[in-house]
Order: sequence, then C-alpha cells, then structure tokens
Amino acid sequence: MADEALVSAVAVLAEPTRRALYDFVARQTSPVSRDEAAAAVGVPRNTAAFHLDRLADEGLLTVDHERRTGRSGPGAGRPAKLYRRSSQQITVTLPERRYALIGELLAAAVEEAERTGESARAVLDRRAEELGNRLGHEARRARPAGSGDDPVVAALEDNGFEPRVAGDSIVLGNCPFHDMARRHPALVCGMNLRLVEGMLDGLAVSGVGAALAPGPDRCCVRLERAEPAG
Repeated sequence: MADEALVSAVAVLAEPTRRALYDFVARQTSPVSRDEAAAAVGVPRNTAAFHLDRLADEGLLTVDHERRTGRSGPGAGRPAKLYRRSSQQITVTLPERRYALIGELLAAAVEEAERTGESARAVLDRRAEELGNRLGHEARRARPAGSGDDPVVAALEDNGFEPRVAGDSIVLGNCPFHDMARRHPALVCGMNLRLVEGMLDGLAVSGVGAALAPGPDRCCVRLERAEPAG
C-alpha cells in the first residue's frame, strides 16, 4: 500500500464506533454479519453497515458472501454480506522505519550461515547488497531515463532515507533501521552501507559513491558525487 493509503487506513479507526466494530470483527473466529456486528456494538444496522463497508474499503476488513440458511436456488434470498479481518498488515511509522526488512535480512543471513558455514556477517552484507541492487533496478524501471527526476535521490526517497542534497553531497536525513542501528551500530550501519551501494549499482549511475559518515539526527551513510574530470 502507498503511504497515503496506509495513513488513511489507520485514520479511519479514530472514529469510536468504527474502531469498536473493527475490534469485534477481529476477535471472531468466523466472519460476522452486519446484524451480529450491530448487536455486539449496540448501534443500528444501517450504521454498522456504513462503518463496516468503510473498513472494507480501506483494506482493514475482507468481505465474503454466504447464504447462512443453507437454502439455494430461487427463493433462497440474497447471500449475506459477511466481514472478517483482512490479512493485509498495515503499519505506519513516522519517521519511516523498516524493521521487518532488516528482520528478514538477519533471519536469512543466520539460516544461510548455519547451512554453509560462512560468516553470518558476510552473508548479511552480501544479501543487503543484493537487495539494494534489486531495489535500484526496480527504481530504474519505475523512472526511465529522461523523466527529469534525480534517480539516486528518488530511489532513496522511495526507500525511506529522506535524502537531502547539499552541494555535491546527499545526506540521508532518516535511517529506516534507527533503533537497531543505535543499539548495534557496527552491524547495522555496515549492512546499511552495503544496501545503499547495491542500490547505486542497480540504478546503473556513475560518479556517486557511498561511505559511512555517522552524525547526529541522520543516517550513518552519506553519498558524494565525484567532481567531473577537468
């Protein structure tokens, strides 16, 4: 989901009745009808229907249709509209954090290291670079040459780094792995550098390099554009 859609999905839960209906549906082991939800929360059926459909529109609930009478064919009536919690995971963090991503990288690195005997740190760095390369390729396909956007800045922005151009430097105003980098700087910052280096390779840009340059209130990685020859 796009950032705007994520924020919108979370914002709908600020309405008390809607939140109560969501909580009720989420606690059930089987889909619930509008009548069941309305009775549980103590609101009219039409009110429950409005809020349940809004939750479904935002991706928080999934809608099924089922005839609960067991009858079929002419005269059986319309199938009931039933609601259950969506399998869509919705997370909003400000500033943007991507702890699920680093968790997947760490878990994959440990599994591969146990299987192959290679250093877990070496595997983590390699996998981070491979992931960055893939992200760079995806960003390049999304923004073809000549689109007018700076491809490096755009790719970093898309991945939560909040790039800020300062002369020939690109300072990353946000670390998507902030808390883990604060607790384990050597491991996470090194991985982060490999991720950004892989992204530059995937973007197929020249004249831009990344290096560790820790500082307060920003990511530990800094990018520099090489001065043109002559």
